[in-house]
Amino acid sequence: MRTIAVLNAKGGCGKTTIATNLAVALAWEGHRVALGDLDPQQSSADWSATRPEDYPEIVSLNAAEGPVRAPSGTDFLILDSPAGIHGPEMGNLVRRAQTVLIPVLPSYIDMNAAHRFLGHLFSLKPIAEGEAKVGLIANRVKPHTIIYRELKGFLEHYKAPVVGRLRDSMNYVRAFESGLSVNDLPAYMAEHDWEEWETIVHWITSRKSRGKA
Repeated sequence: MRTIAVLNAKGGCGKTTIATNLAVALAWEGHRVALGDLDPQQSSADWSATRPEDYPEIVSLNAAEGPVRAPSGTDFLILDSPAGIHGPEMGNLVRRAQTVLIPVLPSYIDMNAAHRFLGHLFSLKPIAEGEAKVGLIANRVKPHTIIYRELKGFLEHYKAPVVGRLRDSMNYVRAFESGLSVNDLPAYMAEHDWEEWETIVHWITSRKSRGKA
């Protein structure tokens, strides 16, 4: 089983959006997926509770109800981490994962916060020794804007690859309200979003995304 942690110490950067949409994208590929909600706000768990039964199943695991352990036969466990994670809690989560995804928004506040967070993240033993791989995601981007160009330049300074760029789209909001993801929406609404997620899933399912542990 692969464990993927979606991390960023700053709130509001799209961790839950990334976690839920990745879970569905992998489920549409035929994988058995569990989604662990580690955030006290329980947004992922609330999303799972509203997910319609006639879409690919995502097994919901809520840390508020006990230890997050995926059932036997699970291919991917995706962990939606809380904002403000640091210290031993962050270290334990990174040790548990083979892949860590970091969403970063195109704003000066978010880039400054990400700079501090990534500096600490890359100093952790599992990352420094290659036991877990890090992928960066530029989230809620508007192409052809100055701040997006600055975000691209910012992310290129890090040794981790930029594995996806997700546009700023209301499709994410509309889908989330119904327990869906953009990959559940029809092509006429979300074909462009599908293409962006294909790039992320391609990396996630490649050997490049897996640590040596």
